[in-house]
Amino acid sequence: DVPARYRAYGWHVQEVADGNDAEALERALAQARGVGDRPSLIVVRTVIGYGSPKLAGTSKVHGSPLGAEEAAATKAALGIDWPAFSVPDDVLVHMREAAVEGAEAHAAWRAVWSAYEAAHPDLAAELARAMHRELPAGFDADVPTWAPDAPAIATRKASQAVLQAIAPHLPELVGGSADLAGSNLTDLPGERAMAPGDHAGRTIHFGVREHAMATVANGLALHGGLRPFVATFLVFADYLRPALRLAALMKQPVIYVLTHDSIGLGGDGPTHQPIETLASLRAIPNVTVFRPADANETAQAWLEALRRDDGPTVLALTRQNVPHLEVPAGAVVRGGYVLAGEAGTAGADPDLVLLATGSEVSLALDAQAALANEGVATRVVSLPSWERFEAQDEAYRESVLPRAVRARVAIEAGATFGWARYVGLDGEVVGIDRFGASAPGPEVLEAFGFTVGHVVEAARRTLARR
Repeated sequence: DVPARYRAYGWHVQEVADGNDAEALERALAQARGVGDRPSLIVVRTVIGYGSPKLAGTSKVHGSPLGAEEAAATKAALGIDWPAFSVPDDVLVHMREAAVEGAEAHAAWRAVWSAYEAAHPDLAAELARAMHRELPAGFDADVPTWAPDAPAIATRKASQAVLQAIAPHLPELVGGSADLAGSNLTDLPGERAMAPGDHAGRTIHFGVREHAMATVANGLALHGGLRPFVATFLVFADYLRPALRLAALMKQPVIYVLTHDSIGLGGDGPTHQPIETLASLRAIPNVTVFRPADANETAQAWLEALRRDDGPTVLALTRQNVPHLEVPAGAVVRGGYVLAGEAGTAGADPDLVLLATGSEVSLALDAQAALANEGVATRVVSLPSWERFEAQDEAYRESVLPRAVRARVAIEAGATFGWARYVGLDGEVVGIDRFGASAPGPEVLEAFGFTVGHVVEAARRTLARR
């Protein structure tokens, strides 16, 4: 009973028994417009294929044309006598009158805007900036950086620091979590939560409803000027995927803060440990996925997400602490870059390339040190965003991943699906193609082969094939 369910939510609900009763529809719409303290739902009963003598009310009319004979019979039943693909005169007059009304409404809005602009020039300029999705100068001035010798932190914690640094400069930034704010670290200090009768709050407590949360974010993004972010665990992207896909289709810049990004989260076990999730998100057109390796990559990824205005961005973040890296300015925007190990003997290409994302980048650096002891010249490439890397020109991609170096090992604590594009037929992937297990994070990572020794063995096999 859908109307009863929405009444239980506190919505204003009306029911129209006949979808062809234009007067009843007008009355319901007028009543809904008069309700200002809650959303409205109008439930309209209709018959699919209305008017068709043979096909009305059947599934056959859902996805197939009526056909010439049945179309003629339907027109006869409805008293329609105009030719196919023509517009009746009365319909044309009606639409042209509506266009005039629209122009008048727009002119009235422009007059209101001009008056507001004259009375409050600074606020009007700020509103216009937000509506045009322009970022204010210096919005990133307070974003922190982390020295390599600073205590390790989780990338979700770095995300929290960045979010709190930029929020005061971006009043249009609003969002929240699906009942996981304490884990996603997405609350805005000093900002009250939105509540019934108080829509000025910038934090939204969505509750355990990821799909509804992401759908609301789409509406906020479409509203004009608002920049929404939403948060949950990475594995729960499955619950919000239809809305995320629509954000990608509509090119809306929703930011998804998805934490607990691998089996490294530990004790919650296989139900909460994402395996195939990254690969599935990378497969959605127009979605940019960042899986940053440390706090500094996280900061750059956040800024790039805010600079993007033509589609959604996913930030996949760790629960566990990771060491800080020396990340060059502007490295993350290019999707992939050489982190360590420029060349082999006498300036030649390296013997081996280790590619990694997220928390496994530091593992790649440790493996590089072990391989150096064996005389293997190894380059470590951090690849936080496949989409951004693929968007670079061929010369840049070649400078990071030389085609001549076919000995490659990729490391990611997720499904190996998709990595073949980077490691080729001669390379290997240290990944996980089964569900995880419940244990402390470091123990799970070790049990599934995310160790220096395992990476070194994969490198040896790859080098032997070359």
